[in-house]
Amino acid sequence: MTDESAQAIQAAIDRELRLLDPEVRACPARVLELLDPEFTEIGASGRRWDVESILSVTSAGTVSPDRPVKVSDMSGVVLAPGIVHLTYLADHRGRRSWRSSLWRLTETGWRMYFHQGTSTG
Repeated sequence: MTDESAQAIQAAIDRELRLLDPEVRACPARVLELLDPEFTEIGASGRRWDVESILSVTSAGTVSPDRPVKVSDMSGVVLAPGIVHLTYLADHRGRRSWRSSLWRLTETGWRMYFHQGTSTG
C-alpha cells in the first residue's frame, strides 16, 4: 500500500469515527461538513435515507455520550483515486450491524457519499 493510499484510508476512518461521535451528531452543521451533498444511506432496517432525513435522526440525539456506538474490525481500501471504501462492525445498545461506507474526496475534503448497514441478526 502506498503512503497516499494509507493517508486516504486514515482520513476516511477519522471522519467515519467523527460521524459516530455523539457531539458531532448533535450538530447539523458538523454533520453536513462530513456528508456529500449527494449522500444516500440504506439503513439496517432497509430504509433509504438522504442528507435531510439523516440530519433529523442525528440531531435527535439517538447516540448518547454514555452509550456510544462501539466499532470493531474497521478496514479500508482505495477503490480509485479519491474513493475509499470502509467496512466495520458497529454495536449500538446491543444492536450489531456490519457497516459499509464510500468516501470521496471533494474540493472541501473527504465526504461520505454512501453508507449501508446490515443487521447481524
